[in-house]
Amino acid sequence: MKVILFGATGMVGQGALRECLLSNQVETVLTVGRTVTGQPDPKLQEIALKDLANLSAIESQLVGYDACFFCLGVSSVGMNEQDYTRITYDLTLSVARTLFKISPKMTFIYVSGAGTDSTEKGRTMWARVKGRTENDLLKLGFKAVYMFRPGYIQPLDGIKTKTALYAAIYRTVGFLYPVFKALVPNYVTTTQQVGRAMIHVAAQGAPKTHLENRDINSLG
Repeated sequence: MKVILFGATGMVGQGALRECLLSNQVETVLTVGRTVTGQPDPKLQEIALKDLANLSAIESQLVGYDACFFCLGVSSVGMNEQDYTRITYDLTLSVARTLFKISPKMTFIYVSGAGTDSTEKGRTMWARVKGRTENDLLKLGFKAVYMFRPGYIQPLDGIKTKTALYAAIYRTVGFLYPVFKALVPNYVTTTQQVGRAMIHVAAQGAPKTHLENRDINSLG
């Protein structure tokens, strides 16, 4: 299986990349982002692109892939709806439309989040925007599209978040992960489990399109 990974330098993307490089099911992984990870691995190819909303310059390099793991995202804290929509919805759909044009038989996996609002009508801004993004991805016509909705994600293997707020949270409560796992196992997961679940779903599919935290843990 050949995988394209967007957001490889983010926390979830780092976990997905690590599992791809370790997996016998993944033959090649291509990262596309504003920067490269610089990891030396024979399975890894990387493209740095300033404007990810315009993939026209690299379209020929995106041909022949079986799956896309879309792990790009930002925190909505301090953002208005217009700016959050531009990054979360517009960018995601722009990338997805380009990939569909090139490889309609591709499996597209989108990392959303627990609490995403599929009705697009709730009071929580980020949940509405994520819900709209999910809904419109499903309309594109890919061979398969899956929405990953993780809750609390514990970073493992030295992986760190670049978001200052999340980094502060992990410093404060990260050591309590074993307690969270014991008390509320359906609401917590790890970067390992998310990455492994992505590979499993891309290779074998899943019984439903929206995968909540408990589904991710089961598949990962």
